[in-house]
Amino acid sequence: MYDDRSKNGAPETTTTDSGIPAASDEHSLTVGADGPIVLHDHYVVQKMQAFNRERVPERVVHAKGGGALGYFEVSADVSEWTRAAFLAKVGKRTPVLARFSTVAGEQGYADTDRDPRGFALKFYTEEGNYDLVGNNTPVFFVRDPTRFQDFIHSQKRMPDTGLRSNNAQWDFWSLCPESLHQVAILMSDRGTPRTWRNMNGYGSHTFMWINEEGKRFWVKYHFKTEQGIQNFSAAEAKLMKAEDPDYHRRDLHQAIARKSYPVWRLEMQIMPFESAATYRFNPFDLTKVWPHRDYPPITVGHLVLDRNPKNFFAQIEQAAFSPANMVPGIGASPDRMLLGRIFSYHDTHLHRIGTNYQQLPVNSPRSAVNSYNKDGAMRYEHSGAQPVYAPNSHGGPKADSVRFADPGWYVEGGEIVRTAAALHPEDDDFIQAGNLYRDVMTETDREVLVANLVAHLGDGVERTIQERASALWQQVDADLGRRIGEGLGLVIPDRVRIPG
Repeated sequence: MYDDRSKNGAPETTTTDSGIPAASDEHSLTVGADGPIVLHDHYVVQKMQAFNRERVPERVVHAKGGGALGYFEVSADVSEWTRAAFLAKVGKRTPVLARFSTVAGEQGYADTDRDPRGFALKFYTEEGNYDLVGNNTPVFFVRDPTRFQDFIHSQKRMPDTGLRSNNAQWDFWSLCPESLHQVAILMSDRGTPRTWRNMNGYGSHTFMWINEEGKRFWVKYHFKTEQGIQNFSAAEAKLMKAEDPDYHRRDLHQAIARKSYPVWRLEMQIMPFESAATYRFNPFDLTKVWPHRDYPPITVGHLVLDRNPKNFFAQIEQAAFSPANMVPGIGASPDRMLLGRIFSYHDTHLHRIGTNYQQLPVNSPRSAVNSYNKDGAMRYEHSGAQPVYAPNSHGGPKADSVRFADPGWYVEGGEIVRTAAALHPEDDDFIQAGNLYRDVMTETDREVLVANLVAHLGDGVERTIQERASALWQQVDADLGRRIGEGLGLVIPDRVRIPG
């Protein structure tokens, strides 16, 4: 175990890599409790930059994956909610690239390991590339980007042994109760999908849609598989790991080759803009879902994958997705993780692929590019004799602040602080995980979840961390906590204190 204490027994103070003490390991610097993250939060920015450059040349996360090409077809009129051109007309088709992946494992990892799955889409629209970068789960482990790097480090290999550590995973999860909703999904059979074709995909974050009149809405994306949900049990996933570590990649390629094209139905949850302020919990919290009874999903289109890549490296490995790529009619929300990812993804591609990665064919938009960026390694497209600065007197492109104004939201003036978002009545880390266990899972699902949790917690996890984790599951649901405690041979206290 690490010895990270100073000589007087207290933990050392976190610092930047320049040795400057850090103010918080939990909260980004925001404008008030509900405002956006500020760019001058150099500590969080530098954490993301360092994290994005940890691995060369594979992706630091989502390294192992595969993908295909196809199209998205609109099936319902959504003009009352968004003016995005690729969604403007029923029957309209837009070319799409999809990439599926595991999260924590490296290139050589088995496809069927227990892990969330990345679900990334690039829409080649007439207004530029629109990237929707999500997972096969509607929630995530953390809600603030300053915790993301630490979360991933806890899932990756330890620096001394080079091995992954259940102890590190549970140490982090048990100190971050916000992660329990996602952990409950991960430790169910949904953590081992049978194929990429048999899992849903989610934008996960809350996004903004804006219509022609400028009216704004908050939305969530749900891509529902029309092949039906199918999962491996833990035992089946382990057997397939030995039989074919590339099973998911092979399955997608073979299905498309035999013209059994996978299809997902896009369902949108749409919340009136004004409703967010008074909703019973923070609707921008990435660790929570919007109950369907509050905002029933509306089917708006279908995603179809009907072409395999001709060159896997050029079209899949070099593919680069970024949540910053949002076309007119679509914008961000106060979701802190989304705001952090808007910076982080583009930055990591600059490192992994190169300065001009967007000029590669797979990443190049189908629409015209009129940019003042210039030079850099591997630049191919260029402006020739056109001016490379703005403003200029020689007919260079000009931004249009009327037609393409930045979508936004009102933020009350306040002191720039590091804090949790302002509380809503049901901002609780246990309610939705408990509802999932009691109301969504069958008894068979509950038995599988308990068995998987006990097995994972029982594999090299320190007793004190087992006790802390088990006590938290008891707060999710008393029956769940009792069953986990019994499985581990623990006596669970009535209450548990989480440091910090």
